[in-house]
Amino acid sequence: MEKLFKLRERGTTVGREVIAGITTFLAMAYILAVNPGILSESGMEFGSVFTATAVSAAIATLVMAFCANLPIGLAPGMGLNAFFTYTVVMGMGCSWQFALTAVLFEGLLFIVLSLFGVREAIIKSIPANLRKAVAVGIGLFITLIGLANAGIAKSDLGTIIGFVDFNNSSALVAIIGLVITIILYVMNVPGSILIGIALTTVVGIPFGVTTIPENFKPISLPSMPYFFQFEWANIFTVKFFVVFFTFFFTDMFDTIGTLMGVTEQAKLTDKDGNIPNAKGALFADAVGTVAGACLGTSTVTSFVESSSGVAAGGRTGLTSVVTAILFVLALFFTPLFGLIPSAATAPALIFVGFLMMKSVTSIDFNDITEGIPAFITIMVMPFAYSISKGIAYGVITYVISKVAGKKMKEIPVITWILAVVFIADIIFEALK
Repeated sequence: MEKLFKLRERGTTVGREVIAGITTFLAMAYILAVNPGILSESGMEFGSVFTATAVSAAIATLVMAFCANLPIGLAPGMGLNAFFTYTVVMGMGCSWQFALTAVLFEGLLFIVLSLFGVREAIIKSIPANLRKAVAVGIGLFITLIGLANAGIAKSDLGTIIGFVDFNNSSALVAIIGLVITIILYVMNVPGSILIGIALTTVVGIPFGVTTIPENFKPISLPSMPYFFQFEWANIFTVKFFVVFFTFFFTDMFDTIGTLMGVTEQAKLTDKDGNIPNAKGALFADAVGTVAGACLGTSTVTSFVESSSGVAAGGRTGLTSVVTAILFVLALFFTPLFGLIPSAATAPALIFVGFLMMKSVTSIDFNDITEGIPAFITIMVMPFAYSISKGIAYGVITYVISKVAGKKMKEIPVITWILAVVFIADIIFEALK
């Protein structure tokens, strides 16, 4: 263990790493309930997605452990799974096989870019404030989905959108669950989101929101995942490029932001703030995404919840090994996770929205050529119910703002290219 993970060098022990790995798993294991729930709305089977979620998380987290030696867990990302279901499949009318194909191409491109170090160069060329705004916009988008799934927010109340009276059982259970999650999180309880889901599921039983089948058994053999379910017919269309790029863009900055935050918290960065073994960490993310696409789940990314494991003392890849092992063990509890109703996962979605909102504090709104594009990005995602539209309009507004503000030199070449592509897509959609 010492030779493999350099425990003494990083001031940790095997016992501390094991505890940290368990803590990280508890903090991010809610994805085992939430991800299959979201993707099943696209027509996919809950059990198959559950298996794909657990296996892809285990694979990616093990690669992170052995290629980067970092205490970071990976799994299908929130926001990316929402884009997969609600925008690509339900909004754009594409098949889930089409969406998986875009995820596969994104992962393959990431492997190439990670191996050759191109990914870091691309990151530097995208405006920093737009990256932060994307995270905030996705947070609001996820929150809206959680509110809608629980039946809390509806559009048939005489206003554009509004909250129901809490005589609705599902809405009431979700609100109780949100209160539970907030209390646990504020009290620094490890795994507060997962525990919140579990307690809300129990609360839902007397309300009739949680239903337990006859002869229920919590343990079973895992369902078979989807193997290589891809759609090649439409990969040379503008629509495919937009979907592919949105996965690519969001995953890239999700991962980089998480790596920077967690390694800084663990005091693993060098004096210049550089991430140790960054190439290996990015490679783990890419491999996980390809594995996830081949098994039947949305983009795999690094989880910011890994910071809870770091807070528990995790400093090496041994933390990640423990987390990966627990994801494998979770495969045999699919029926237990299948009991969880939307009202119980909704608080998790809403609370993850809060976690993603934190980036708004570091956006420079004083510079209006930065603040306006950031605002447009944040505003469009929930109100247009589309992550891709938020990114597109944000990039276009960025170029317009910089040109109007006589700051054209601040526009990276790649941003010009993206703006042209997004404008072409808007025109193409209008002329259909």
